[in-house]
Amino acid sequence: MALKSTVFKAQLQIADIDNTYYADHALTIARHPSETDERMMIRLVALSVNAYQLQSVCHGDGVLAFGAGLSDPDDPDVSLTDFTGRKRLWIEVGQPDEKALQRACSKADSVMVYAFSSSAEIWWRGIENKLHKQHKLRVVRIPHQASMAMADMAERSMQLQVTIQESGVTLSSNRGSVHFEPAVWM
Repeated sequence: MALKSTVFKAQLQIADIDNTYYADHALTIARHPSETDERMMIRLVALSVNAYQLQSVCHGDGVLAFGAGLSDPDDPDVSLTDFTGRKRLWIEVGQPDEKALQRACSKADSVMVYAFSSSAEIWWRGIENKLHKQHKLRVVRIPHQASMAMADMAERSMQLQVTIQESGVTLSSNRGSVHFEPAVWM
């Protein structure tokens, strides 16, 4: 019998000062049995950091949502879809292979990768030269210490605040807060 996903609920308050986006989001997150709290929290942060695109890209008429993630490798971890069904943003979390990123670039206007583990630098050195023609792709590195601290904030029911200012991200909850500066690799 297959294991079922664990359901997490998050009340998320986003204050993106850099992009003048302020909103509350009630989210349901299905965490795949093989997904760690660390990866799930990176998905949540990736959604938060890109939420402003609901206004700037879709002018309020789009859907920013979690995808099937680990359950379906052909589905993004997070996506922004406009009212016509067009994928405006495709977000992958972790260390996807080159073919998966090429497929994503063929399906969406923009593709982002949020790399976070301690082996992210090794993955990037091995794949960087293979991706130089992917002009739709951006790769962001979340510091490993920050991603581990975010994992400690995971709860089945979460009240989270995300503040984005001067390219820095602060995630806060009743379990503490973590501040980090994502590094843009591509």
